[in-house]
Amino acid sequence: MVDLLNALNQLDTALFIFFNVHLANPVFDVIMPFVTDKHTWYPVWLAIIVLLSWKGGSKGRWVVFIAIVAVGTADLGVNRILKPFFQRVRPCNVVENAHLLLGKKSSFSMPSSHAANFFTLAMVFSYFYRKYQLIFWFLAALVAYSRIAVGVHYPFDVLLGALVGVAIAWSWIELFKRLLASKKYPWLK
Repeated sequence: MVDLLNALNQLDTALFIFFNVHLANPVFDVIMPFVTDKHTWYPVWLAIIVLLSWKGGSKGRWVVFIAIVAVGTADLGVNRILKPFFQRVRPCNVVENAHLLLGKKSSFSMPSSHAANFFTLAMVFSYFYRKYQLIFWFLAALVAYSRIAVGVHYPFDVLLGALVGVAIAWSWIELFKRLLASKKYPWLK
């Protein structure tokens, strides 16, 4: 088992070096810190919440509620349970010659809460607004990749965060489908 974990860690480090060092370029050096900054997204999510709450009718308000509950669950689960459980040191603190765009961070690395939160949102919004799902999934993948590009996460951190986010979102969607199952909410199928 130890050999398997060591092999996975070596693979993850090699993938990190490929994405973080070999694919680094001046364009990413400017764009990725902006993409990865949570403050970049606050106005976007606020606009979506206001738009859905105001123009989306009861469906929009329920989707906003489900998204908030799901992201809250994902964020707490990742930061309070999974990161303390795995206690993985961030690559910016251990990988020599890593291309660091944000400096070093002392918190744990696995899984990525950015990836978990954005994939939670992508799952919720894609489920209810399928017409725009490519945009939601693209944004989630872009933010997840940005965490590797700036040097604060390994690829497996991001992958696990994405899986956690999708699983939590799906669980909340299914729960709300059962709780609200009636002819009053035909959009919740």
